Amino acid sequence: MQTTTLSFANLHNHGELFANLFRARRQSFIVQNNWDLPEALGMEYDQYDTPASRWVAVHDELGRILAGIRLTPTTARCGIYSYMIRDAQNGILDSIPQNLLYDQAPVQENIWESSRVFVAHDTPQNIRRRVHAFLITEMTKSARELGAAHVLGLIPANWPRWARRCGLDATAAGPVMHIDGIDNQCVSINLVQNLH
Repeated sequence: MQTTTLSFANLHNHGELFANLFRARRQSFIVQNNWDLPEALGMEYDQYDTPASRWVAVHDELGRILAGIRLTPTTARCGIYSYMIRDAQNGILDSIPQNLLYDQAPVQENIWESSRVFVAHDTPQNIRRRVHAFLITEMTKSARELGAAHVLGLIPANWPRWARRCGLDATAAGPVMHIDGIDNQCVSINLVQNLH
């Protein structure tokens, strides 16, 4: 099992890995979850997949994607869009309620958003916990290297069960909301206390 953080600057060094990640996202979000999202060439994408973002992939040696996550700076801007949580709060996105945060969505260089978090449906059950740990470890490492002190994410509301297990200092940043059949919640992950 391997982890790779992809960017527009390094994706040429990783063969099909970037495309495989977007194919796995399609399988997870469009096929499995039945979400109405943009797709092309068998890949899912959205307006936040820009050069400002980074993508963490957990994969095998052949480039088969086991899990993934996208990191976007809260300072990102592309046309009318910034980052998913802020755009939802500002009423730009129909699919996510505006009251997803307790406070105003931050716009700070040291806060990044995590989104499009998934574990591939065909990842064997007996390694899922390990895959999840690899994903979280690489996400926090990459976010720190990008200058993040906090990561803000909209994730399944069962996060308290696995956050402690992964050693994350996470707190609720918004109410639990039922979105597309899943209970979700915005969470703030503090990366400062666990710096080594």
